[in-house]
Amino acid sequence: MRVYRGRADTIEADRTLSDRLVERVASHGEPAVRVWRPHRQIAFGRRDTAADGYDRAREIAEAQGFPPVEREVGGRAVAYTGSTLAFARVTPVEDPRSGLQDRYDAATEDLLAALEDLGVDAREGEPQGSFCPGTHSVQADCGERAGKLAGLAQRVRADAAVVAGVLVVRDRAEIAAVLDPVYDALGVAFDPETVGSVADAGGESDPSSAVERVEAALAGRDPDRVTRVDQRE
Repeated sequence: MRVYRGRADTIEADRTLSDRLVERVASHGEPAVRVWRPHRQIAFGRRDTAADGYDRAREIAEAQGFPPVEREVGGRAVAYTGSTLAFARVTPVEDPRSGLQDRYDAATEDLLAALEDLGVDAREGEPQGSFCPGTHSVQADCGERAGKLAGLAQRVRADAAVVAGVLVVRDRAEIAAVLDPVYDALGVAFDPETVGSVADAGGESDPSSAVERVEAALAGRDPDRVTRVDQRE
């Protein structure tokens, strides 16, 4: 298992690093994990780009200081503030038609374990009206309400599978405030009260600590089997 750390200086260069990671796994057959804090941005999914209000949604994101980008993995728009985590586990595959649910189950279990280490009693599922709605999400009680903390998605190639996701560590109010008008422009139902965070769920809110816990859970607890690579550019 190789663990890739850090991020590049720009959004585009950072995305290139992730692409290189996938290509390396495909060519060398060694699984890899990356957990990092992407640059401030709103990442739109493919379905968003087909919406009538997509151009307007991009304008709203830009006006609120969130550069708009498009991503291959995942559903609807996700906001990264700089404290928000992205994570990916890439594994080689021989048969792309098998193992889909097993990979989801394993990644979800590992993420729940990491959240427990951070002091959060999380569970699978999401409140109705959540950001980037999907069937592979993690929620927790945030005061008197349930809040979505994380969502997972998967992309499978002929030679490698990528299970990726986002984890909201803090900045819940800022994320809700920017996604509310963005989702309205896209014509997607969204309740800003459903945005949760590790901090709101009573957990440790330091993003660096969150990176360490999620990285350890996804990579495995045996340090002798992990090769760490600093990939800053």
